[in-house]
Amino acid sequence: MPQTPGVHAALFADLDARTFHDLLRLRIDVFVVEQACPYPELDGRDVEPGTRHLWLDDQHGAPLAYLRILADPGGVARIGRVVVAPHARGGGHAGRLMAAALEAVGDAPCVLEAQSHLVGFYARLGFAVSGPDYVEDGIPHTPMRREGIDQIR
Repeated sequence: MPQTPGVHAALFADLDARTFHDLLRLRIDVFVVEQACPYPELDGRDVEPGTRHLWLDDQHGAPLAYLRILADPGGVARIGRVVVAPHARGGGHAGRLMAAALEAVGDAPCVLEAQSHLVGFYARLGFAVSGPDYVEDGIPHTPMRREGIDQIR
């Protein structure tokens, strides 16, 4: 039986060069290459002091899934760059990472820009559509928001 990967979390300053390289490679392999969206993947937000990087890796240390949590103004957390390696899809990795991210966010409101075909996935995690759909880099997206835990009980 395969081992269940653990969730790792780190600030940029705590990431070693190899880990950051491997996380970026996963993001670029999926978002730029697989989804054919040439865009500036290195947007400067990875290195912000409040950015938290969360990922799962396999038994060899290769990343299976990743996301980042940005600290937006007004105490809002922004989850983005949610990605699962093609060979690891369907294994519940995105759900495990999102659960860890929401635990890290705690009671703060949280936003994300969902690829529109994933609205149902994020809705099951307490997110609601917060604006009209739009197309970014040729892919339909939907803005979503989840109010703080105390506000949805």
